[in-house]
Amino acid sequence: MTTPELQNTEQQALALFQKIDTLIQHAKKHLKTAVDLAMVYTYFEIGREIVEDEQKGQLRAEYGTYLLENVAQKLTAKYKRGYSADNLKLMRRFYVVYAQDTIRETLFPQLENYPRTSNGLRFFLSWSHYIKLMRIDNIEERHFYEIESMQNHWALSELKRQFDSSLYERLALSSNKEKVKQLALVGQQIETAADLVKDPLVIEFLGLDEQTNYLESDLEKRIIDNLQKFMLELGKGFTFVGRQVRFTFDEQHFRVDLVFYNRLLRAFVLIDLKRGTLKHQDLGQMLMYVNYYDRFVKEADENPTIGILLCTDKSDAMVEITLPENNNQIFASKYQTILPSKEELQRLLNATN
Repeated sequence: MTTPELQNTEQQALALFQKIDTLIQHAKKHLKTAVDLAMVYTYFEIGREIVEDEQKGQLRAEYGTYLLENVAQKLTAKYKRGYSADNLKLMRRFYVVYAQDTIRETLFPQLENYPRTSNGLRFFLSWSHYIKLMRIDNIEERHFYEIESMQNHWALSELKRQFDSSLYERLALSSNKEKVKQLALVGQQIETAADLVKDPLVIEFLGLDEQTNYLESDLEKRIIDNLQKFMLELGKGFTFVGRQVRFTFDEQHFRVDLVFYNRLLRAFVLIDLKRGTLKHQDLGQMLMYVNYYDRFVKEADENPTIGILLCTDKSDAMVEITLPENNNQIFASKYQTILPSKEELQRLLNATN
């Protein structure tokens, strides 16, 4: 072979290798998912066996503990790992928590072909997900995180982050009572511009918790550097359009800090970052941005532009009196650079009910 032929063969081999490697990696991922799901069903059935054995024998607590430890020793001797007494207790709890919980059956009809447990239930998430979920005592909150994990394909790390940031409480605080009920039944539904708003928006992943002298430009740069996490916090349906997006009107130049598009609402979402207390001038500026996009940027079949001002503090009364009474396009939301107190948010939520 000549040198050019060898080079061409090497390029073909590399291209073929990459295609085959992609197929293998894809197969491994699906195999791991299938194995994880099979173990979830197995652990549920193990939990059922333990509970039924306890009920049949009516064992006192100390004898029940001894029995599990005895069984754990036998299982560990045969299978080496994964079946300690603590893990068996987790499987028992898994059965107790989910045996009568049928929320999944009505929500995901597209997964009808998934296997069922001996009592007809189906599971869609990994064992690690369910370990996290079954530690949530509030059943409505647990349903919300389970539904969102399934709908948005959250990895365990994403589920933990959303729980730690009190997403359920924050959405509940930003919604009316009817919307709050829906959170536990169908998850977060994006139907109006107001459904996008989280107050507060939590951006602890930017690493600004210990800093007090950062500029708005610093905040924007941190967001761009952590864009995937920021979009996860924003919610469903967002795609990034650009930063410092410039437009010219009446011979003056203006820049929008961040521009997104929400495919669920089919609308542009403009975000302005404000370091400090929100002023009425900031709202007026955003109103102008939104009007410009509505008149000169969006297509005729797209929905009205949405403007969100993120600030460290705001007066709800000032926001309300500055914006039109029928406003459904411009919103102000506080942002927090540290994780909120779950207890404080729960207290506020209880106070509004």
